[in-house]
Amino acid sequence: MTDMNANTNRADAHATHLNDANPRIVLGTMGFGTQVDPDTSFAILDAFVDGGGDWLDTANCYSFWADPSGVGGASERVIGAWLAARPGARDAVRIATKVRQNPLVPHSWPESAEGLSARAVHAGMAESLERLGVDHVDLLWAHAEDRTVPLEETVGAFGELVTKGVASRVGAANHTAWRVERARSLAREQGAEPWTALQLRHSLVQPRPLTPLAEGGHRHLTPEDLDLAEAEGLEVWAYSSLLWGSYTRPEKPFPDTYDHPGTARVLAVLDEVAGEVSATKNQVVLAWLLRQGIAPIVGVSRVQHVEEALAARDVRLTGDHLARFDAAR
Repeated sequence: MTDMNANTNRADAHATHLNDANPRIVLGTMGFGTQVDPDTSFAILDAFVDGGGDWLDTANCYSFWADPSGVGGASERVIGAWLAARPGARDAVRIATKVRQNPLVPHSWPESAEGLSARAVHAGMAESLERLGVDHVDLLWAHAEDRTVPLEETVGAFGELVTKGVASRVGAANHTAWRVERARSLAREQGAEPWTALQLRHSLVQPRPLTPLAEGGHRHLTPEDLDLAEAEGLEVWAYSSLLWGSYTRPEKPFPDTYDHPGTARVLAVLDEVAGEVSATKNQVVLAWLLRQGIAPIVGVSRVQHVEEALAARDVRLTGDHLARFDAAR
């Protein structure tokens, strides 16, 4: 495990400099309207805002795999209905959504997955705005790479959306670091708005290096991503930050790719630290990410989960705590 330990420690060292002046908990809304019914979704959104949360993360493809229609859009529609039912709520939240991956033919993914051509980007954004019932989003993500389309075309389309005022900022999810930097260079050449944020999968425990992920489209945060983010001043958001409840729920074991001695050692330290700071294990994981300057995206299905997640902002991890996690790997 030496190589993985070294890479992880380098990643953590880079991450400590990222966005530590403004860490945030982001509410992931992937299950809204499918796995989470609208009434519960409304209650979660209310609790999040009441607790001081402000960023909502969704996508135009959420959650096509769980929707009888076979296409996405349910999450955005629920958020739009909540905004319509809560006058003034739009001023209290910032909305991030994504284009790319929504099936263009129901129940046909990835064969008909929406791409990142200029036409697809503009159409996807227009449809998202309609479902959300808003005139702009605060951050638009390119949900995954599309190497069938010239990067120049994708960059130009994202820049046009910022120029039109329908997206305040743009970012890249599940992209390699070199593609992000190439896109930023092309944006400079075009005089277009560049991607200024990265979204990738990341958590306290790490999988074995070079092991494939079972989840289609996921890409792990790497030291190269963090190096780029630090050098260019990019925000970093982490999804699957709590690994679907695996830290606390015995019925949700970690995926096989996390089965290695480092995981057991880190989990032992997690138990110790949670007791020392009087916090739940989930809160310590979120506090660890925040301490790195990384914004964790937390998907929840109950109001209690929102309250637990937001309380992680008050958990104070010391340098000794961080060193013990590093040594455990």
